[in-house]
Amino acid sequence: MKVYHLATCNTCQRIIKELGLEGKATLQNIKEEKITEAQLDEMYALAGSYEALFSRRAMKYRSMGLNEMQLTEDDYRKYILEEYTFLKRPVIVADNQIFIGNSKKVVESAKAVL
Repeated sequence: MKVYHLATCNTCQRIIKELGLEGKATLQNIKEEKITEAQLDEMYALAGSYEALFSRRAMKYRSMGLNEMQLTEDDYRKYILEEYTFLKRPVIVADNQIFIGNSKKVVESAKAVL
């Protein structure tokens, strides 16, 4: 089991604690240890699209003018690899299942499976 998160994000830390993942999962702080192409492609295979992994809430989304562009799957992939803030967090990969983001529904789904 692997969790891609930000160590400085209170929401990520709360979810990791709530799901009891400390010591059970490999935690990757994406600010310190960049996501590799292979890791992102593995997430893509489970999620079905790079767009599903992309965070439109990132401050840079607007500041870079991306909100005014028609982004393609290749664009989403490129931006996530270039800038860690574009990955919707946390991403939990467990037993060929993926849980993306911090919505209540996603956390409840992860809780049911884990």
